[in-house]
Formats: sequence, C-alpha cells, structure tokens
Amino acid sequence: MSFLTFDAASMPIRDDIVEALPQVWAQIGEPGTWLTAEVRVAVAAESRHARHCALCAERKETLSPYSVQGKHDSLGMLPAEKVEVVHRVMTDSGRIVEHWFQAMCDSGVPETEYVEMIGVIACTVGIDTFCRGIGIEPPRLPEPQPGEPSGKRVPEDQLNRDLAFAPTIRPEIDGPLQNEFFPGGPPTAAHIRRALTSVPDTQRQFWLMVNTLYMNGLQMRDFSTEYRAITHAQIELVAGRVSAINQCVY
Repeated sequence: MSFLTFDAASMPIRDDIVEALPQVWAQIGEPGTWLTAEVRVAVAAESRHARHCALCAERKETLSPYSVQGKHDSLGMLPAEKVEVVHRVMTDSGRIVEHWFQAMCDSGVPETEYVEMIGVIACTVGIDTFCRGIGIEPPRLPEPQPGEPSGKRVPEDQLNRDLAFAPTIRPEIDGPLQNEFFPGGPPTAAHIRRALTSVPDTQRQFWLMVNTLYMNGLQMRDFSTEYRAITHAQIELVAGRVSAINQCVY
C-alpha cells in the first residue's frame, strides 16, 4: 500500500504523476536488491530526520566536516555507519570525498548497499519536495513488505570503476541493461543517467520518478514548444536557483 494520494491538493495534478509517484513510494516499502524492506523504510525515515541533527549542523559550519567527531541524532533504526551515510548525503553532500566513501564501504556499507540507499534517499526527497510544493503534507512512509532482497548483481565486466566513487554500468558495451538505460549509446549516457545503474532496480525506481516530473531530453531542447505551465526560461531560472541553494553543479 502506497499511502500517497493527491486528494488534498488544491490544484489539478497531471494523470501521469498521479499514476507514477504512488508506485515509486510503494516501492520504498518493498525488498530491494541488497536492502530489506525494513532497512529501506528506515533509510527513508532517517533521511527526513537528518535535517534536525546537531552534529550535522556543526559539521556544516566548519571548514572541513571531517574535523568534527561526534554522534548523530538518529532515530535508532539503523547502524551507525548507515546513519552516517544518510546524514552526510542529506546535509552536506557537496563535500563527500572518496576517502569517506571508501571508509563507509570498509565499515559495513558495501558499494551495492550504498547505491541503493542513495536511490531511496533521492526518491524520498523528491516526493516529499513535490508534495510540499503543491501544498500537501509528505506522505506516511509505507509499511515494510515481506520478502528477501534479490541480490541480483551486475557482472563486473559491465561496470566502469573510473567514472565515480561507486561503479556504474558501461554504456559502450552491448547488453540488455545497456539497451534499457542507454538506448542511444554513450552519447545519451549523461552522468546522472549512469549514477545508480550498478543496482538496476534502484535506477528504474528513481527514473520512474524523474521521467514523470521532468521533461525528456527532446522536450528540453525544443524551445519552439512549451510543454509545461511555465516557460523554458522560467524552468531554467527555478532550476538554477534551486541548484545554487543546494550546491549542485547544475
């Protein structure tokens, strides 16, 4: 059960949003590839809680977050290393560096689980933000569903370990996943499209949300047609401002 509806919205919501976002929300409560449903829901809950953490606030004000030690204010549902991942991604993602990522992997968060956690966090933030933007409360988290993670691993020879801290699928190699995620080949393989590909189900969940909320590539480049209620120029103004506030390299 999703727990996400738009009945309380004071404005009309597009049919594709009404159909897709509850699916994305419900998937947070389902077993993933590497994380149980209980852990996935706990990651979503902790991502909401992280903004109230005193340690994160102190680190945010320092020259280097790695100079401040302490204990996170957490909900107590996740081990310390997973709490650290959620809080750092939520509150200071712009200063994540490779030695921190490697320390997280060494401390008990394998790169596979790390990527899946990022996907859960991104979907939670995206849907929460959308709900606030249309004037309704973010939804109650889904109930964890029974079952075990699939553990389905992408073959090592299909992964690129040079692009980012975590591996990504190599778009230049033919195969079902490459054809699904990069149908146009390497020219269409922007970094954002590669980011979660080493855990394909996480990639699919995230892009179900993104493809619904954003215009596709052809629409973005078509400046002769306006596809949304605001113009291309207005979209770019909002996107640029939000990216600056979030320290995103948009």
